[in-house]
Amino acid sequence: MTLHKPKLVVPAGATDTHIHIYLQDAPAVPGGPPIPGHFPAEKYREMQKRLGLERVIVVQPNAYQDDNRVTVEAIKGFGPGAKGVGVVKLGVSDAEIERLTKAGIVGQRIFQMQWGAVGFDRMHEVMARVHPFGWFANVQLDGRELPQWEETIKRLPGKFVIDHIGKFLEPVTVDSEPFKALLRLLDTGRCYLKLAAAYETSRTGAPAYEDVSRLARVLVKHAPERMIWASNWPHPSAPKDRVPDDADLLDLLLDWAPDEAARKKILVDNPAQLYGFPK
Repeated sequence: MTLHKPKLVVPAGATDTHIHIYLQDAPAVPGGPPIPGHFPAEKYREMQKRLGLERVIVVQPNAYQDDNRVTVEAIKGFGPGAKGVGVVKLGVSDAEIERLTKAGIVGQRIFQMQWGAVGFDRMHEVMARVHPFGWFANVQLDGRELPQWEETIKRLPGKFVIDHIGKFLEPVTVDSEPFKALLRLLDTGRCYLKLAAAYETSRTGAPAYEDVSRLARVLVKHAPERMIWASNWPHPSAPKDRVPDDADLLDLLLDWAPDEAARKKILVDNPAQLYGFPK
């Protein structure tokens, strides 16, 4: 695949809010899936520079469960323009939460799907531990289940993030109950939505991912002040022969958020507010 620069010229401070780092000398831990390959921070930096991105959120991969060492080391290597979403379990000590907080972790990953280290069954107990340290919940689930989990999610303290345009594993329509549940979560004023990984759930496919794009356009119009964007690099779930080009994924914002002011919110202002970057 020939890599190219995106058509979209991003504003200063543009943020990629969801990447994973995997190291070949750090194999998966028990309970997690195998690592998809060697994807160090240096390799991400090449893509980051090509897209013009400045800030990054390193998200703890399921492969490493609650062993946050690779994620923390990556944040340190990236420097002041990086923060992270980690994973702790119920037995964690306050000292460990404090150590992770000082290392740049600002959120707890909640993964209500296969391989998740912490799902909804332990979400509120874990969040009671980490929220006093300023962490928020970063939630990923099959969006078709949102109606049954809506009230549980609304009980989260403070701000929270829903991943990957809701991650509806089968396409839904904008008038479907699952999508309406997502809109209601946005209407709490505490919910942020990650515009990412359309390729994971689309049935219509690249480059437009129209079945997912029609949802994204409505979401951006509904709450532009709480949308954030992410590449989902290195695309661990994508088939090896269909890994998307991150420039193409960034250019989807030209369709989803045609207004330049809205794109600045999505790429700079909203993530700065959520993750605590200087504005």
